[in-house]
Amino acid sequence: MPTLPWTTVSTPAPDTEAFVMASRFEVRSFKDVPRFFLRSLAAWKQVTGAPGAYGASLIAEPLKRTFWTLSAWENKEALYTYARTEPHRSIMSGMRPTMKSSVLTFWQVPSADLPVDWKDARHRLAEQERTGS
Repeated sequence: MPTLPWTTVSTPAPDTEAFVMASRFEVRSFKDVPRFFLRSLAAWKQVTGAPGAYGASLIAEPLKRTFWTLSAWENKEALYTYARTEPHRSIMSGMRPTMKSSVLTFWQVPSADLPVDWKDARHRLAEQERTGS
């Protein structure tokens, strides 16, 4: 399972909160896996230069057609600005037809708790998928 481990982009100020996003994407077909994987690498690379980004990690499970992302941000606005900026913006719209399912969840943590644990992120995603909240 290819993994890009947590990469710290910038260090948050002490005693602040971080806005965290975790996602799970499943593509419809194995033929979509290589393209999604390459696009996810481009989006991950974009995070490393995005204003307000604290860090990110990516897990690819190509045999399950599933991709996981985990990132932390200065605030919600920094994340949303990143999502609206190229190449992420085009990646989102271009890959949408290939999606079988997607789950996203958001929460805040004390910045001292970064990096966020993948076990916690997966638990939150499972809960989000189960309850829709």
